[in-house]
Amino acid sequence: MSKATFAGGCFWCIEAAFSSLEGVNQAISGYCGGETDTPSYDAVCSGKTGHAEVVQIDFDDAIISYQDLLTIFFTLHDATQLNRQGNDIGTQYRSAIFYHDTEQQQQAQGYIDALTQDAVFDAPIVTQVTPIDTFHSAEDYHQGYYQQNPSQGYCSMVISPKFNKFKAKFGHKMKP
Repeated sequence: MSKATFAGGCFWCIEAAFSSLEGVNQAISGYCGGETDTPSYDAVCSGKTGHAEVVQIDFDDAIISYQDLLTIFFTLHDATQLNRQGNDIGTQYRSAIFYHDTEQQQQAQGYIDALTQDAVFDAPIVTQVTPIDTFHSAEDYHQGYYQQNPSQGYCSMVISPKFNKFKAKFGHKMKP
């Protein structure tokens, strides 16, 4: 199994998509990139710890490639919004790729360079590409949140439309 770690706004949104992919063993919501040794959801949401909400993905690269994960990541969020995704505002919602090795770093930066060269977005990409530091798993109630709470207000208003768009585009890569 290989690992990939992405921050693209609310971790509930991106975890729902990544966990549904063929070749993904698990997608874990958590925190990365901050200064506190024991971050909690409340502390991270305060914006004072420096952590981003992330999803760490364990995947079989013989089934789904890191390049595929990058493609999906950049369709799941707006990589041009600095420290926010829609109404979710703060550094904890920043766009970031926490690479696990030099190959991931090169692929991530190369992908961003290609998106920029092809003018895929109307504004500059602000996604940070930084080495992984300590990954902290989020509290248990955050794991699989969307799958367990699809009727909750935020889930139905924000995540469901994103997840439906994801399914329409990447349904062929989803688990049966």
